[in-house]
Amino acid sequence: MLGKIVLFSACACVIATAPAAPHVPASGAQVLERLPGGLDPARRELQTLRTALGADPHNLDLATRLAQRYIEQSRRDGDPRYLGYAQAALAPWWTQPQPPSPVLVLRATLRQSTHQFAPALTDLETVLKRDSGNSQAWLTRATVQLITGDFAGARSSCMRLYSRAPELVVQACLSSVGSISGQAAPSYERLRQTYAARADSSPMLRAWVATLLGEMAARLGRLDAAESHFREALALDPADSYLLGAYADFLLDRGRPAEVVTLLKDKTAADALLLRYAIALKDARRPDASRASAELAARFDAAMRRRDSVHQREQARFELVLRGDTAAAVRLAKLNWAVQKEPADLRILAQAAAASGDPEARAIVRNWLNTSAIEDATLAATTALLGNKA
Repeated sequence: MLGKIVLFSACACVIATAPAAPHVPASGAQVLERLPGGLDPARRELQTLRTALGADPHNLDLATRLAQRYIEQSRRDGDPRYLGYAQAALAPWWTQPQPPSPVLVLRATLRQSTHQFAPALTDLETVLKRDSGNSQAWLTRATVQLITGDFAGARSSCMRLYSRAPELVVQACLSSVGSISGQAAPSYERLRQTYAARADSSPMLRAWVATLLGEMAARLGRLDAAESHFREALALDPADSYLLGAYADFLLDRGRPAEVVTLLKDKTAADALLLRYAIALKDARRPDASRASAELAARFDAAMRRRDSVHQREQARFELVLRGDTAAAVRLAKLNWAVQKEPADLRILAQAAAASGDPEARAIVRNWLNTSAIEDATLAATTALLGNKA
């Protein structure tokens, strides 16, 4: 999938999937977090920018640079608090009817990350009316369109990146659309060849593309290739939370939960990673499985009290795999599907439909398989079961 991607300084970054509702500080004077010491360049840069913006809160350049860095950090850590910090950095312009274009692009990115897709598209349309050459706006627009199932629109937005973004970014955008809309094999091959030819790209960009290649190969049933891509991505960026989740899913599908436990045991601050860790503990019959599941339940309960519905895909998987509540799982999966339509959304909907026997969910899945022409070997057993129940 294209994922939730941001192009900053010609570098593509995937924002973590399904973040919680971000915390927005009451004022710019509020202490957000005590960053650990040490020599981590990203955290040092955050601290430097935050100090500078605190002294000059209406400095647009400082604010947008800090917001960009917060978004990147949220993606890497899977920590939604950074999205709230990004919004707080943009506070002087956030509610303006016509803020500067850099603020609009970042506001659209943050809205997209919390599933406010229509307002995000509105912000992007405003930017593109002002400047039709804004590559970040086109890429973010393609992301939103792909997530919501508008493949034609996403493909058109990707095409507008030609001559405006690096070749590898353009091909990743196009291949992400083609890989789930009837062109899986050629899309994978084109991206693989471009990736091989652009070895001079930044490590972060290459890690993102290697992750996409791993997901594409897995859907094609090319398991050895998928594992190779995931391992290369981890070598390039071992802390990326989206990548960790994608590789954990691959390992769980292969019946290798012990490896997932090792991979994620120190990385469960992100809800999506705790979910996979808890599933791995259960599959591996570890004694601490119930404790991890209980912690995850508490997080979902807290999100529901906040009326945060962004976690519905993960919560549906939690209900199905860890609690065995098929009715709750299919209800959440259908609610999630009404908002976003990525392969992972289709997968949990199909699994919940098969487990619950819900006729509406089964019909939604079969219709999407027919209209989208998606090719996904990981769904084969589930969709066969749906066919038998039809």
